[in-house]
Amino acid sequence: MNRILAQSGNVAQWQALVHDAATHAGIQLDEELESYLVFTLMRYLSRPDMTQRIMALDFLAAMQQDEPGRSGSLRDVGDQCLLYSGLFPRRVERRRVRVSYYVDLGRSAYQSLAASLQNMAQLFDRLAEDFVVAMDTLQSIRVMANQTNGLTALQSYELWQATQSRVARQAFSPDSLPVLNPDTRRH
Repeated sequence: MNRILAQSGNVAQWQALVHDAATHAGIQLDEELESYLVFTLMRYLSRPDMTQRIMALDFLAAMQQDEPGRSGSLRDVGDQCLLYSGLFPRRVERRRVRVSYYVDLGRSAYQSLAASLQNMAQLFDRLAEDFVVAMDTLQSIRVMANQTNGLTALQSYELWQATQSRVARQAFSPDSLPVLNPDTRRH
């Protein structure tokens, strides 16, 4: 993935990457959502400090702020949850939380943002509603780069169950899930 991202420095290349990933995932993004993903990728992927954040604390801190700081902080939380769940799901799992937790937190941040910004409410309502579609697009970037969404079959199954993610569903098959043998379970 790093090779693809490093080679994709300008807007047109980022846009092509997002478009190809959406096509790969069987998703059709409209111009607004595709543009938002492109600019979010451009904005954050050069910020290594993002990995040091604790999103729940950032969300709570944002909710305590006055405008305009609150809006910027909520947007950061939503965007970073989207990037984590889409591009860095292993980091999420290493933090001992499920990817669906970041989906829920990101959706909440975007919904709160939509409620407070009348002029951009439609965009952030849409991001909250289509969070999983956006996440699936970003996960497809991973799949295109190294043939995996970054999750085990069981993690993909759990994410699919929690969010109905198309990419997570494609990543597992019933044969790949662990099954308890009824004879070996303890009663």
